[in-house]
Amino acid sequence: MAPGLVHAVLRDGVLRAESDPRPVIWWSLTKTVVAAAALRLVEQGALSLDDPLPERPYTLRQLLRHSAGLPTYGGPEYHGAVARGEAPWSDERMLVHANADTPLYAPDQGWAYSNAGYLFGRRLIEAATGQSFGDALRALVLDPLDLSGTRIVTLPQELEATVWGNPTGYHPGWVYHGLLIGPARDAVRFLDGIGRLLEPGSWEAMRDPYPVGGTLEGRPWTQPDYGLGLMTGEWGDAGRVYGHSGVGHTVAALYAFADLPGRPVVAAFAPGSDEAVVENEALRLVLTGQT
Repeated sequence: MAPGLVHAVLRDGVLRAESDPRPVIWWSLTKTVVAAAALRLVEQGALSLDDPLPERPYTLRQLLRHSAGLPTYGGPEYHGAVARGEAPWSDERMLVHANADTPLYAPDQGWAYSNAGYLFGRRLIEAATGQSFGDALRALVLDPLDLSGTRIVTLPQELEATVWGNPTGYHPGWVYHGLLIGPARDAVRFLDGIGRLLEPGSWEAMRDPYPVGGTLEGRPWTQPDYGLGLMTGEWGDAGRVYGHSGVGHTVAALYAFADLPGRPVVAAFAPGSDEAVVENEALRLVLTGQT
């Protein structure tokens, strides 16, 4: 087992293992919650999945599966500002820095992972609900699934309560689509519960695979695809999986194993910045029967 690993395992809908009840940082697992919230609003008629956004050439569906053509943010200037502990840029400055108005390709003519794209998803949710992002996620997803330990954070000191703390004073405002923290048990219960929270058509759309390329070196993916806020595909002998990974100054992985007995759901979190570590730990936990 990786040093310092925090994990939780659900099998047959029952929590079978939990190594630490304290909150951890979910990083891009938050994208899956964003997608689920957006799809609930689509079901309510408050959002459209396939109409282009106002004055934009892409749809919510394309944003959620990273096929809109939007670039992502990052690069030396961004990472330097984060490392220096600067206040997060405004949304507008980030979008200019990311060249968000210069598409990489026409919608659905390629695939490129885009954190910037999920900012537009967040904005749609806030506009449709008239609520703060945290309140909207709580009303649409967290409360219906009874995930009382999970919440959006907006200040550096809120990350200090997580398992590995916040030694660099990282500001969650640098994650423009929002950042959740919560215990590992909430993560597995969330992924296990999406299929009951959403209507069947929405849940099917969320898992509909869009091809993203070949295998990922060092990681268990033998066929990587992407749905709507879900990384999907195959992990060799483990068969079909869906979930998400994430990385910041810690790493996160949350996956359901659709072809294994008991349909286990595993969440794994660790210090460091290597997504392969937590993905391989999740795979090890289910294949060795330790859960």
